[in-house]
Amino acid sequence: MTPAAWQADTIEENEAANRVSAVAFEQGVPREYELRRHTYAELKTRGLGAQAAQHTIKKVRDAYTTLKANIKAGNLGRPGSKRRRKAESKPIAFRPEAAQPYDDRCLSRQYDAQTVSIWTTAGRIRGVRFACSADSLKMLREHRQGESDLVERDGVFYLIATCEVPEEKSYEPDGFIGVDLGVVDIATTSTGYQAAGRDLNRHRKRHGDLRAKLQRKGTKSAKRLLRRRNRREQRHASDTNHVIAKTIVAEAERTSAGIALEDLGGVRQRVRLRKPQRVTLHSWAFAQLGGFIAYKARRAGVPVVHVDPAYTSQTCCECGHVDKKNRVDQALFICRNCGVVAHADRNASHNIARRGAVVWNAGRESRVPATP
Repeated sequence: MTPAAWQADTIEENEAANRVSAVAFEQGVPREYELRRHTYAELKTRGLGAQAAQHTIKKVRDAYTTLKANIKAGNLGRPGSKRRRKAESKPIAFRPEAAQPYDDRCLSRQYDAQTVSIWTTAGRIRGVRFACSADSLKMLREHRQGESDLVERDGVFYLIATCEVPEEKSYEPDGFIGVDLGVVDIATTSTGYQAAGRDLNRHRKRHGDLRAKLQRKGTKSAKRLLRRRNRREQRHASDTNHVIAKTIVAEAERTSAGIALEDLGGVRQRVRLRKPQRVTLHSWAFAQLGGFIAYKARRAGVPVVHVDPAYTSQTCCECGHVDKKNRVDQALFICRNCGVVAHADRNASHNIARRGAVVWNAGRESRVPATP
Protein backbone atom coordinates (compact mmCIF):
# COMPACT_ATOMS: atom_id res chain seq x y z
CA MET A 1 0.00 0.00 0.00
CA THR A 2 1.48 3.35 -1.04
CA PRO A 3 1.82 6.36 1.30
CA ALA A 4 -0.85 8.13 -0.76
CA ALA A 5 -3.28 5.27 -0.12
CA TRP A 6 -2.45 5.32 3.61
CA GLN A 7 -3.12 9.06 3.63
CA ALA A 8 -6.44 8.64 1.83
CA ASP A 9 -7.46 5.99 4.38
CA THR A 10 -6.56 8.30 7.28
CA ILE A 11 -8.52 11.19 5.75
CA GLU A 12 -11.57 8.97 5.22
CA GLU A 13 -11.58 7.76 8.84
CA ASN A 14 -11.21 11.30 10.20
CA GLU A 15 -14.07 12.50 8.01
CA ALA A 16 -16.17 9.78 9.63
CA ALA A 17 -15.03 11.01 13.06
CA ASN A 18 -16.09 14.56 12.14
CA ARG A 19 -19.53 13.25 11.18
CA VAL A 20 -19.85 11.46 14.55
CA SER A 21 -18.70 14.64 16.30
CA ALA A 22 -21.41 16.66 14.57
CA VAL A 23 -24.06 14.15 15.67
CA ALA A 24 -22.70 14.17 19.22
CA PHE A 25 -22.88 17.97 19.31
CA GLU A 26 -26.45 17.98 17.96
CA GLN A 27 -27.53 15.38 20.53
CA GLY A 28 -25.95 17.21 23.46
CA VAL A 29 -22.95 14.83 23.65
CA PRO A 30 -24.69 11.66 24.82
CA ARG A 31 -22.97 8.72 26.47
CA GLU A 32 -20.92 6.40 24.29
CA TYR A 33 -23.61 3.70 24.15
CA GLU A 34 -26.27 6.18 22.99
CA LEU A 35 -23.87 7.83 20.53
CA ARG A 36 -23.18 4.41 19.07
CA ARG A 37 -26.91 3.90 18.52
CA HIS A 38 -27.07 7.16 16.52
CA THR A 39 -23.95 6.67 14.36
CA TYR A 40 -22.84 3.02 14.16
CA ALA A 41 -25.02 2.06 11.17
CA GLU A 42 -23.89 5.10 9.19
CA LEU A 43 -20.23 4.34 9.83
CA LYS A 44 -20.76 0.80 8.58
CA THR A 45 -22.30 2.12 5.36
CA ARG A 46 -19.20 4.33 4.93
CA GLY A 47 -17.08 1.18 4.70
CA LEU A 48 -15.67 1.06 8.20
CA GLY A 49 -15.35 -2.35 9.83
CA ALA A 50 -17.04 -3.14 13.13
CA GLN A 51 -13.96 -2.52 15.27
CA ALA A 52 -12.94 0.61 13.33
CA ALA A 53 -16.45 2.04 13.74
CA GLN A 54 -16.37 1.35 17.49
CA HIS A 55 -12.95 3.01 17.82
CA THR A 56 -14.10 6.06 15.86
CA ILE A 57 -17.08 6.55 18.18
CA LYS A 58 -14.91 6.07 21.27
CA LYS A 59 -12.32 8.50 19.89
CA VAL A 60 -14.99 11.20 19.48
CA ARG A 61 -16.52 10.58 22.92
CA ASP A 62 -13.06 10.72 24.55
CA ALA A 63 -12.40 14.04 22.80
CA TYR A 64 -15.56 15.55 24.32
CA THR A 65 -14.64 14.15 27.74
CA THR A 66 -11.26 15.87 27.48
CA LEU A 67 -12.91 19.13 26.40
CA LYS A 68 -15.27 18.99 29.38
CA ALA A 69 -12.35 18.36 31.75
CA ASN A 70 -10.40 21.31 30.31
CA ILE A 71 -13.40 23.61 30.69
CA LYS A 72 -13.95 22.47 34.27
CA ALA A 73 -10.26 23.02 35.09
CA GLY A 74 -10.38 26.55 33.62
CA ASN A 75 -7.85 25.78 30.88
CA LEU A 76 -10.04 27.48 28.27
CA GLY A 77 -10.66 30.63 30.25
CA ARG A 78 -13.47 31.90 32.40
CA PRO A 79 -17.18 31.54 31.48
CA GLY A 80 -18.00 33.95 28.66
CA SER A 81 -14.39 34.35 27.47
CA LYS A 82 -13.80 34.33 23.73
CA ARG A 83 -11.72 31.14 23.76
CA ARG A 84 -14.27 29.25 25.84
CA ARG A 85 -17.24 30.41 23.76
CA LYS A 86 -15.42 29.29 20.62
CA ALA A 87 -14.78 25.83 22.07
CA GLU A 88 -18.36 25.38 23.26
CA SER A 89 -20.16 26.79 20.21
CA LYS A 90 -19.22 24.19 17.61
CA PRO A 91 -18.47 20.46 17.26
CA ILE A 92 -14.93 19.20 17.83
CA ALA A 93 -13.15 18.87 14.49
CA PHE A 94 -10.48 16.27 13.67
CA ARG A 95 -7.65 17.13 11.31
CA PRO A 96 -7.37 14.97 8.16
CA GLU A 97 -4.06 13.54 9.45
CA ALA A 98 -5.21 13.04 13.06
CA ALA A 99 -4.10 9.83 14.80
CA GLN A 100 -6.14 6.64 14.35
CA PRO A 101 -6.40 4.10 17.21
CA TYR A 102 -5.97 0.36 16.52
CA ASP A 103 -6.40 -2.55 18.91
CA ASP A 104 -5.12 -6.11 18.50
CA ARG A 105 -8.08 -7.07 16.31
CA CYS A 106 -7.27 -4.35 13.79
CA LEU A 107 -3.49 -4.57 13.98
CA SER A 108 -1.12 -7.44 14.74
CA ARG A 109 2.68 -7.47 14.89
CA GLN A 110 5.23 -10.00 13.73
CA TYR A 111 8.25 -9.04 15.84
CA ASP A 112 10.82 -11.39 14.29
CA ALA A 113 10.02 -10.17 10.77
CA GLN A 114 9.39 -6.58 11.96
CA THR A 115 6.15 -6.38 10.04
CA VAL A 116 2.55 -5.54 10.90
CA SER A 117 -0.80 -6.64 9.56
CA ILE A 118 -3.27 -3.75 9.66
CA TRP A 119 -6.92 -3.21 8.81
CA THR A 120 -7.76 -0.45 6.30
CA THR A 121 -10.93 0.64 4.51
CA ALA A 122 -9.49 -1.09 1.42
CA GLY A 123 -9.05 -4.39 3.29
CA ARG A 124 -6.40 -5.93 5.54
CA ILE A 125 -2.83 -5.27 4.48
CA ARG A 126 -0.18 -7.77 5.54
CA GLY A 127 3.60 -7.70 5.67
CA VAL A 128 4.00 -3.92 6.18
CA ARG A 129 7.53 -3.42 7.51
CA PHE A 130 8.32 -1.10 10.40
CA ALA A 131 11.67 0.26 11.60
CA CYS A 132 12.85 0.75 15.18
CA SER A 133 15.98 0.28 17.27
CA ALA A 134 16.87 -3.04 18.88
CA ASP A 135 16.13 -1.64 22.37
CA SER A 136 12.74 -0.31 21.25
CA LEU A 137 11.89 -3.66 19.64
CA LYS A 138 12.74 -5.48 22.89
CA MET A 139 10.59 -3.05 24.90
CA LEU A 140 7.75 -3.40 22.38
CA ARG A 141 7.87 -7.18 22.58
CA GLU A 142 8.00 -7.32 26.39
CA HIS A 143 5.90 -4.39 27.59
CA ARG A 144 3.38 -3.29 24.94
CA GLN A 145 -0.11 -2.68 26.31
CA GLY A 146 -3.45 -1.56 24.89
CA GLU A 147 -4.10 0.29 21.67
CA SER A 148 -1.65 1.81 19.21
CA ASP A 149 -2.03 5.05 17.23
CA LEU A 150 -1.21 5.44 13.56
CA VAL A 151 0.01 8.98 12.88
CA GLU A 152 0.94 10.63 9.57
CA ARG A 153 3.53 13.39 9.64
CA ASP A 154 4.83 14.98 6.45
CA GLY A 155 4.07 11.88 4.40
CA VAL A 156 5.72 9.48 6.88
CA PHE A 157 3.61 7.11 8.99
CA TYR A 158 4.46 6.38 12.62
CA LEU A 159 2.91 3.61 14.69
CA ILE A 160 2.90 4.81 18.30
CA ALA A 161 2.56 2.04 20.86
CA THR A 162 2.04 2.30 24.62
CA CYS A 163 4.46 0.31 26.77
CA GLU A 164 3.97 -0.20 30.50
CA VAL A 165 7.51 -0.55 31.85
CA PRO A 166 7.81 -1.78 35.47
CA GLU A 167 8.94 0.94 37.85
CA GLU A 168 11.75 0.46 40.31
CA LYS A 169 10.79 0.47 43.97
CA SER A 170 11.20 3.98 45.38
CA TYR A 171 13.93 4.35 48.00
CA GLU A 172 14.15 6.58 51.08
CA PRO A 173 15.98 9.69 49.78
CA ASP A 174 19.12 11.02 51.42
CA GLY A 175 18.16 14.67 50.89
CA PHE A 176 16.65 16.36 47.84
CA ILE A 177 17.97 17.98 44.68
CA GLY A 178 16.07 21.21 43.99
CA VAL A 179 15.43 22.05 40.33
CA ASP A 180 14.72 25.67 39.38
CA LEU A 181 13.20 26.02 35.90
CA GLY A 182 13.61 29.14 33.79
CA VAL A 183 13.93 30.64 30.34
CA VAL A 184 17.49 32.00 30.40
CA ASP A 185 18.72 28.89 32.23
CA ILE A 186 16.38 26.01 31.43
CA ALA A 187 17.21 24.12 34.62
CA THR A 188 19.47 24.87 37.59
CA THR A 189 19.96 22.31 40.36
CA SER A 190 21.10 22.70 43.95
CA THR A 191 24.02 20.34 43.20
CA GLY A 192 25.58 22.74 40.69
CA TYR A 193 24.22 21.49 37.34
CA GLN A 194 23.08 24.29 35.05
CA ALA A 195 21.48 23.86 31.64
CA ALA A 196 21.77 27.14 29.76
CA GLY A 197 18.92 28.05 27.45
CA ARG A 198 20.98 30.26 25.15
CA ASP A 199 21.29 27.76 22.28
CA LEU A 200 17.66 26.68 22.49
CA ASN A 201 16.41 30.29 22.58
CA ARG A 202 18.59 31.13 19.56
CA HIS A 203 17.22 28.09 17.75
CA ARG A 204 13.64 29.18 18.48
CA LYS A 205 14.29 32.75 17.39
CA ARG A 206 15.90 31.61 14.15
CA HIS A 207 12.94 29.35 13.36
CA GLY A 208 10.46 32.08 14.36
CA ASP A 209 12.11 34.65 12.09
CA LEU A 210 12.23 32.19 9.18
CA ARG A 211 8.60 31.20 9.76
CA ALA A 212 7.48 34.84 9.69
CA LYS A 213 9.51 35.49 6.53
CA LEU A 214 8.04 32.51 4.68
CA GLN A 215 4.50 33.36 5.80
CA ARG A 216 4.90 36.90 4.48
CA LYS A 217 6.16 35.56 1.16
CA GLY A 218 3.18 33.25 0.72
CA THR A 219 4.36 31.48 -2.45
CA LYS A 220 3.92 27.76 -3.13
CA SER A 221 7.59 27.11 -2.55
CA ALA A 222 7.46 29.04 0.73
CA LYS A 223 4.47 27.00 1.93
CA ARG A 224 6.23 23.80 0.89
CA LEU A 225 9.30 24.81 2.92
CA LEU A 226 7.09 25.69 5.90
CA ARG A 227 5.57 22.21 5.84
CA ARG A 228 8.99 20.60 5.60
CA ARG A 229 10.32 22.57 8.55
CA ASN A 230 7.18 21.97 10.59
CA ARG A 231 7.79 20.52 14.05
CA ARG A 232 11.59 20.76 13.78
CA GLU A 233 11.64 23.31 16.58
CA GLN A 234 9.47 21.05 18.76
CA ARG A 235 11.68 18.03 18.12
CA HIS A 236 14.80 20.02 18.99
CA ALA A 237 13.24 21.28 22.24
CA SER A 238 12.08 17.75 23.15
CA ASP A 239 15.56 16.34 22.57
CA THR A 240 17.08 19.07 24.75
CA ASN A 241 14.58 18.36 27.53
CA HIS A 242 15.29 14.63 27.34
CA VAL A 243 19.03 15.23 27.80
CA ILE A 244 18.47 17.59 30.74
CA ALA A 245 15.99 15.24 32.43
CA LYS A 246 18.30 12.25 32.02
CA THR A 247 21.21 14.18 33.56
CA ILE A 248 19.20 15.31 36.59
CA VAL A 249 17.72 11.85 37.25
CA ALA A 250 21.13 10.16 36.89
CA GLU A 251 22.64 12.57 39.43
CA ALA A 252 19.81 11.92 41.89
CA GLU A 253 20.11 8.16 41.46
CA ARG A 254 23.89 8.26 41.93
CA THR A 255 23.61 10.21 45.19
CA SER A 256 20.46 8.40 46.46
CA ALA A 257 18.64 11.75 46.56
CA GLY A 258 15.11 12.74 45.67
CA ILE A 259 14.09 15.46 43.19
CA ALA A 260 12.07 18.54 44.13
CA LEU A 261 10.30 20.31 41.25
CA GLU A 262 8.31 23.53 41.14
CA ASP A 263 4.56 23.18 40.69
CA LEU A 264 4.12 25.58 37.77
CA GLY A 265 0.55 24.69 36.84
CA GLY A 266 -1.33 27.69 35.45
CA VAL A 267 1.78 29.89 35.22
CA ARG A 268 0.79 31.14 31.77
CA GLN A 269 -2.54 32.38 33.10
CA ARG A 270 -1.02 33.97 36.21
CA VAL A 271 1.92 35.80 34.67
CA ARG A 272 1.31 39.12 32.91
CA LEU A 273 3.98 40.08 30.38
CA ARG A 274 4.47 42.53 27.55
CA LYS A 275 3.74 41.23 24.05
CA PRO A 276 7.40 40.59 23.00
CA GLN A 277 7.88 38.44 26.12
CA ARG A 278 4.75 36.33 25.62
CA VAL A 279 6.26 34.35 22.74
CA THR A 280 9.18 33.32 24.94
CA LEU A 281 6.90 32.27 27.80
CA HIS A 282 4.42 30.34 25.66
CA SER A 283 7.19 28.46 23.81
CA TRP A 284 8.81 27.49 27.12
CA ALA A 285 8.29 23.73 27.46
CA PHE A 286 8.58 23.61 31.26
CA ALA A 287 5.67 21.17 31.61
CA GLN A 288 7.32 18.79 29.16
CA LEU A 289 10.63 18.94 31.01
CA GLY A 290 8.89 18.33 34.33
CA GLY A 291 7.05 15.36 32.80
CA PHE A 292 10.27 13.91 31.41
CA ILE A 293 11.99 14.20 34.80
CA ALA A 294 9.00 12.61 36.57
CA TYR A 295 8.69 9.56 34.33
CA LYS A 296 12.45 8.93 34.11
CA ALA A 297 12.61 9.21 37.91
CA ARG A 298 9.79 6.68 38.36
CA ARG A 299 11.58 4.19 36.14
CA ALA A 300 14.73 4.60 38.24
CA GLY A 301 12.91 4.56 41.60
CA VAL A 302 13.90 8.16 42.38
CA PRO A 303 11.35 9.96 44.62
CA VAL A 304 9.89 13.15 43.12
CA VAL A 305 7.90 15.85 44.94
CA HIS A 306 6.34 19.08 43.68
CA VAL A 307 6.54 22.21 45.81
CA ASP A 308 5.00 25.68 45.82
CA PRO A 309 7.41 27.97 43.91
CA ALA A 310 6.14 31.17 45.59
CA TYR A 311 8.95 33.50 46.70
CA THR A 312 11.72 30.93 46.08
CA SER A 313 13.55 33.52 43.99
CA GLN A 314 13.18 36.23 46.67
CA THR A 315 14.12 34.13 49.71
CA CYS A 316 17.70 33.83 50.97
CA CYS A 317 18.67 30.16 51.20
CA GLU A 318 21.07 30.99 54.08
CA CYS A 319 19.00 33.08 56.51
CA GLY A 320 15.47 32.76 55.07
CA HIS A 321 14.97 36.52 54.64
CA VAL A 322 12.30 37.36 52.03
CA ASP A 323 12.56 40.59 50.09
CA LYS A 324 11.73 41.47 46.50
CA LYS A 325 14.89 43.59 46.39
CA ASN A 326 17.04 40.52 47.14
CA ARG A 327 16.73 39.61 43.45
CA VAL A 328 18.95 42.31 41.95
CA ASP A 329 18.55 41.12 38.36
CA GLN A 330 17.98 37.93 36.40
CA ALA A 331 21.22 36.27 37.51
CA LEU A 332 22.27 38.06 40.72
CA PHE A 333 20.93 37.52 44.25
CA ILE A 334 22.15 39.65 47.19
CA CYS A 335 20.45 39.17 50.55
CA ARG A 336 19.50 42.48 52.20
CA ASN A 337 19.69 40.84 55.62
CA CYS A 338 22.86 38.71 55.76
CA GLY A 339 24.64 40.00 52.65
CA VAL A 340 25.14 36.60 50.96
CA VAL A 341 25.82 36.87 47.22
CA ALA A 342 24.74 34.01 44.97
CA HIS A 343 23.51 33.11 41.51
CA ALA A 344 19.77 33.79 41.62
CA ASP A 345 18.69 30.47 40.11
CA ARG A 346 21.12 28.50 42.29
CA ASN A 347 19.73 30.22 45.39
CA ALA A 348 16.17 29.37 44.31
CA SER A 349 17.12 25.72 43.70
CA HIS A 350 18.36 25.43 47.30
CA ASN A 351 15.05 26.82 48.56
CA ILE A 352 13.16 24.31 46.38
CA ALA A 353 15.31 21.46 47.72
CA ARG A 354 14.54 22.49 51.30
CA ARG A 355 10.80 22.66 50.58
CA GLY A 356 11.02 19.26 48.91
CA ALA A 357 12.38 17.72 52.10
CA VAL A 358 9.57 19.33 54.12
CA VAL A 359 6.90 18.01 51.73
CA TRP A 360 8.42 14.52 51.77
CA ASN A 361 8.61 14.38 55.56
CA ALA A 362 5.06 15.68 55.90
CA GLY A 363 3.78 12.97 53.56
CA ARG A 364 5.46 10.01 55.27
CA GLU A 365 3.56 7.76 57.60
CA SER A 366 4.08 8.45 61.28
CA ARG A 367 6.41 6.00 63.03
CA VAL A 368 5.26 7.05 66.51
CA PRO A 369 3.79 4.04 68.38
CA ALA A 370 0.04 4.20 68.91
CA THR A 371 -1.11 5.24 72.38
CA PRO A 372 -2.27 2.17 74.33
